[in-house]
Formats: sequence, C-alpha cells, structure tokens
Amino acid sequence: MFRFLSLLLTLAFLSAFPVSAGVPDNIPFDVNADSAVLMEAETGTILYAKNADAALPPASVTKIMTLLLFMEEVDKGNIRLDEEISVSEYAASMGGSQVYLEPGETMAAEELLKCVIISSANDGAVALAEKVAGSEEAFVALMNKRAAELGMDNTRFENVTGLDDDTEKHLTSAYDIALMSRELISHETILKYSSIWMDTIRDGQFGLTNTNRLIRFYDGATGLKTGSTSKAGFCISATAKRDGMHLIAVIMGSPTRDIRNEAARRLLDYGFASCSLYRDEGGPCGRIPVTGGVADTAECEYAPFVQLMPKGKNREVQREILLDDSVSAPVKAGDRVGTVRWICGGETVGEGSITAVCDVPRISFGALFLKMLGISLVKG
Repeated sequence: MFRFLSLLLTLAFLSAFPVSAGVPDNIPFDVNADSAVLMEAETGTILYAKNADAALPPASVTKIMTLLLFMEEVDKGNIRLDEEISVSEYAASMGGSQVYLEPGETMAAEELLKCVIISSANDGAVALAEKVAGSEEAFVALMNKRAAELGMDNTRFENVTGLDDDTEKHLTSAYDIALMSRELISHETILKYSSIWMDTIRDGQFGLTNTNRLIRFYDGATGLKTGSTSKAGFCISATAKRDGMHLIAVIMGSPTRDIRNEAARRLLDYGFASCSLYRDEGGPCGRIPVTGGVADTAECEYAPFVQLMPKGKNREVQREILLDDSVSAPVKAGDRVGTVRWICGGETVGEGSITAVCDVPRISFGALFLKMLGISLVKG
C-alpha cells in the first residue's frame, strides 16, 4: 500500500513539470540504513523512500508519540506546562537514558518535557504518560489508538520509552515515524525544546545535552528525536527548516551513530537542494455580479495553496483568477463562484475554488419595486 501511495505521489509531483525542469525522477543515492524516508512536512510529500513500510524496532524514537499525546493534552488545556507532576516509584525505576528521578519527586511539566526531548529520559517519559492516563499501560492503548488515527498501519507500541529488551512486537516503520513526527512538529512548543543543544534542570544542578547532534551542526535543524538499542540499531527522526520548508528525515537501523547522522544529513541536503515550496496565502480576489439579490455584487475569496516544486520553480508560478460571469441570488457564503489556477511553464500545478465571502439574499418583490422606483425618480 505504501509503495502504491508513494508512486502516486511521485507521479503527481513529476507530471506537473518536464524532466528538464530538474525534478528528482529517481533515487539518486543509497543510505546506510535498513529503512529511510524523507518527507516535506507541510504537504506530506515523500521525496525519498527506502523500505519505508518495513516494521522495525524504533528504540527511543517511540517517544515522538509519547510527546505528541502529552502535547495534545496541553493544547486542550487539560495540563499546564507549569503544573507540577509527581514521579511514581515505577517511573523512577526506568533504566537506560534517564535524569534519575526519585519516587515522590515533583517536577514541572515543562522541565519533564525538556528531559524527554533533549536527553531522551525514560523516567521522564513514563512520568508524563502516567500524568495523562494514570498508568503506562493505559497510555500505550492511547498511543496505538492515535497511531491508527494517523494511518500508521505498520505500528504497534508496547511501551512509552522504546526500551525493547522485554518487548515482542514493539515496531513501527520509517513512513509511520514521519507521519507522527509531522503531527508532533505542528505543536510549535515542541520546537522550542527540540532545538535546544544544552540546558539544565533542578535549578541548574543537572545538565541536559541533546542526543541529536544535528541540532548543533546542521544549518536549520529544529529537532526531533534519536534512539538506539541493540535490536533497533541507530535511529533518528531529524527535522530541519530552511526558506519556509520543513523537512523530516527518518533513518532506522543504521550501524553507528555517526553513520545515522550522516544519512539524515544527506537526506536533508538532498531535499533542500532539490525542492522548494510555492505558497499563496489566499484572500480576496474581487467581486462578482449578482442578479436578483439585495446587493449587486458579492465579494470573493480563495483559500491558501501550498505546492512542492522543483528548486527555484516556485518563483515562476503565476496565479489565474477565473470568476463566473455572474451568479443568481440567493448566494450563500462559501458558494463556489469561480476557479483559481496556479500555472508554471504553461502547465497547471494546482487548482481551487473561488467562493463568496458573505450571503446575498434574493431581493423581495417589494424591495425590487422600491429599488426600481428609486431609479425612476433619479432619472426623472
């Protein structure tokens, strides 16, 4: 299914332009990893894929879903970032990467978020999960439910940390990781923390250093999450933004940390060198004549439009506004009254509807009579 979807996306992307325009029309290189994906975040377009739907252990990249569910609760107003969270004995018992939380210790939600995002703290991840759902088991059920909602068809979570010594089918795919990464970075608060190289907690007494070295060494890096275990190898979901374009590079099963980081860097470089975004914010686009209405015209608008383009082609796009000759009352806000097209090199790269901004009711006979009478008196 993924290969079919990926093919459709690629064909749609390529068909708008001649090959001579410089659109990537094949996989130009390989990366040293079991699986990889490069996604443009705003449109969801896949730019590179290698075994993208293979279900593999993700290690601590799992925490992307943990963080997503927690941030959704924050944005709903159910949890405040300044709220103190009490650490359970179970959360404090987590091994692996940790910030050595003590049973009964309290820490602000914001501080725990930093621990998980920057230092990949397993104890912090469980503390966040227990705050949301009461137990890790209940939270994992929410993780799997959310994964299904996002279309993560090759994913099954068994814990909130990615520790896999005792798991049997704690698996996800590079494509699924890109999906949940895309959802997570839509919560802009996350980027505030995931782009931090070094920080402290406990009033400066405990240092945090980002496990994602690209934050320090890659231009435009914004996050997101690393992971490694003996089962998973070295994994990363790396995000970076340049010129308004946000890319997500997912690497799974690299043999070393440095090879993983180099693979992610190579994918990001490829994306930024090959593609650009055309963006039209939408808005008013004139007025259309209305027959039989209380007003003679109706204001029109079109919705925002974003299109991934070959590098530099975004500057060549032209917009064409095609309003209908007229429209008959009654007109409802949102009624289609024309078409907007975006054209590059003589080819249509996008099309949308032009709609009425406000209602224009049909004019009554009495109002029409008075209007006609008024016109007659003016002429007289």
